[in-house]
Amino acid sequence: MGSRGSPLALRQTKTAISLLEARGIETSLAIVKTRGDQVQDVPLHMVSGRGLFVKEIDDRMAAGEIDVAVHSMKDLPSKRPGGLVIAAVLPRDSPFDVLVSGDGATIDELEEGAVVGTCSMRRASQLRRARPDLVIESLRGNLETRLRKLDEGRYRAIVLAEAGIERMGYRPQYSVLDPERFLPSANQGAIAVVTTRGRAEEAVGEIDHLPTRRETEVERVILEAIGGSCVVPMAAFARLDGAEILVEAEVLSLDGSRFVRVDGRVPADDHINGATDLSRRLVEMGGRDLAEEAVRNVGKV
Repeated sequence: MGSRGSPLALRQTKTAISLLEARGIETSLAIVKTRGDQVQDVPLHMVSGRGLFVKEIDDRMAAGEIDVAVHSMKDLPSKRPGGLVIAAVLPRDSPFDVLVSGDGATIDELEEGAVVGTCSMRRASQLRRARPDLVIESLRGNLETRLRKLDEGRYRAIVLAEAGIERMGYRPQYSVLDPERFLPSANQGAIAVVTTRGRAEEAVGEIDHLPTRRETEVERVILEAIGGSCVVPMAAFARLDGAEILVEAEVLSLDGSRFVRVDGRVPADDHINGATDLSRRLVEMGGRDLAEEAVRNVGKV
């Protein structure tokens, strides 16, 4: 079982291990340091290449050194190596973002000019759209490092994924950001278990959670259609509702002043085709144009 070495990554991997071992599958853990872990002093969008937190693990799987890998699903690029498959998606935890501060302030309660930390281009654009007066500054490091930087007073507030906080059992003061104003990232809150094709794939498939798989596959179809990456401020959120999946997606300009957004329902039993249709709408509305603009101008904001 391959994993990054951060406390959150290890917690997620141990969740998958416990599910597999409950089915009689013995495991051992291999910790892999990725490029994203090694480069901590610059914003993510300035580090070249996609899959910053997965490439080294992918390479070791391709070499046959690792059978199974566990990832935060939102870290997985939409284009994956041909020999690797997402064999299981675990039940999704909270997909929402939270604003963490010393007093649990909401986004509208922050003082004018308050400094807010995030390493996400999506979150930064959404913050600028909601509160153009805020000062958005880069925030890198694992979950513990980010919370420590907040405690040290470097930021008035920081934006984190609620799922990570809950998985680690932390209890900072925070307010949940309204998902209509702060639509979540594609696959946020989901854990992916990856195998090489035909190797441990069937065994790992036993822990797959079909509702979460369908939701996350819809989001990934939209992500790929737009060309989403860590540079592109875009969101995609799907949630199962009976026989249908409710879908919302948006792409923003870097400064948050412009955005395009689609929403709709797709049949759960034909979710890939439904997501493709929604993706086409988003592209026609200018979503891919905004994404390409962000890639060109990322160093100017």
